[in-house]
Amino acid sequence: MDRLSIVGFSLALIAILGGQYIEGGSVSALMDGPAALIVFGGTIGAVMLQSSYQTFSLAMKLSIWVFKPPKDNMLAGVRKVINWSVIARKEGLLGLEEAADTEPEPFASKALNLLVDGGEPDVIRSSLTVDLQAREYEHIMASRVFEAMGGYAPTIGIVGAVMGLIQVMSNLSDPDKLGPGIATAFVATIYGVTSANLLFLPVANKIKTLVHRHSHYDEMLVEGIVAIAEGENPRLIEGKLMGYVADKS
Repeated sequence: MDRLSIVGFSLALIAILGGQYIEGGSVSALMDGPAALIVFGGTIGAVMLQSSYQTFSLAMKLSIWVFKPPKDNMLAGVRKVINWSVIARKEGLLGLEEAADTEPEPFASKALNLLVDGGEPDVIRSSLTVDLQAREYEHIMASRVFEAMGGYAPTIGIVGAVMGLIQVMSNLSDPDKLGPGIATAFVATIYGVTSANLLFLPVANKIKTLVHRHSHYDEMLVEGIVAIAEGENPRLIEGKLMGYVADKS
């Protein structure tokens, strides 16, 4: 679990609700069903309208990364590649067949199979790079679903505010109905701005960061696999791949 995301989201909620309470307001005053329906329903509907089914579905799947990111341990990955290079050095490329069959990561498994099949280094690099770039593009497009939500939510919040004011203006003769209309107007604006800046945009940026980190990890794998295909010494491969490790301590 990503504790920083959990702490950050919790801190944001506590800051807003705590500030409301300290100022003498009621937390329940921020709970408004119609306002939530207008803002969140309208935002999700607008994003679904602009997105393909595949992109929207992928975005929902990737949202779990915010709290449970993929495990891309760069140092462990480098050590794994070095182990492969040692096996290839001792047993030849066919010695990696068992590693290819048991490798849990699809991208790494494909890379190993290309090695075992005797692919040329340039062909291996080209094939893996296409896969890497295609997946990165799909994931970045998915992150833009949340970017779009961050753009639409404040505007739809204003729509909710205007609708609330319309309700107020149409019931000026009935004071009992003025309160709910005014509440919907202001709370809808709060929902729109808050959800955009404390949820949708941070989630989009977090996913982008994790996508780039995952691609960086896969780039290391590509370099390692190509180096093995070229028959480089394991020590030289290790020296090259350690450049990808930020913390070498």
